[in-house]
Amino acid sequence: MDVYVGKGRHHWSLHRDLLCYHTPFFQGKTSNCEKQRPSKIELLDEDPQAFELLVKWLYQGKLDDVSDMPLDKKWDYADACQKLFILCDKINMPQLKNIAIDQFRKGCNEAGLVPGPEEMKPIYDTTPPRSPLRKLVSQIAARQIMDPQSELDAATYRMCFESSADFAVDVVNAIRQGAEPKLFDDPTEGNGCCYHDHATGQLCKVG
Repeated sequence: MDVYVGKGRHHWSLHRDLLCYHTPFFQGKTSNCEKQRPSKIELLDEDPQAFELLVKWLYQGKLDDVSDMPLDKKWDYADACQKLFILCDKINMPQLKNIAIDQFRKGCNEAGLVPGPEEMKPIYDTTPPRSPLRKLVSQIAARQIMDPQSELDAATYRMCFESSADFAVDVVNAIRQGAEPKLFDDPTEGNGCCYHDHATGQLCKVG
């Protein structure tokens, strides 16, 4: 069967029975009677790099381990595994989905890099609520915001907050879970100077 993936229509010629064995998604695509079976499938909204990894797993039963890759290749491979997770989520391949997110986490750790808002927004655009990948990236964002040594703050993720209420809720919940069990002072008590509109350091004459 011919499979075309992505806007560039990257082409693979694959065994129909192998595809149908691993996922009901392809069973549905090829469930017509023998004479009416389609000779091709088009997945033009999917990522070719992710599909290439899927094909490798179908025929070899494994993915490459990011730990075996040189440092300058780790992030690109991790990013491809993140996209593979999204693909597997769509076509119902939970085993490979779990392998993909493990490789993504490991690749981020070993590369010393994490996804930014440009990568997080598409994740929230294409995954369902309660997705493990959403949980992972929202915790990454929360940790970046909370880290006193990080130059990133909440404004870094403005595009994600604006486009997804789910992202905002997940990040706030992650910050709450990760913060020390100590409340800041009651904002309705004490000196209110910090809520006044005047220059920093200016003597407050209100009250």
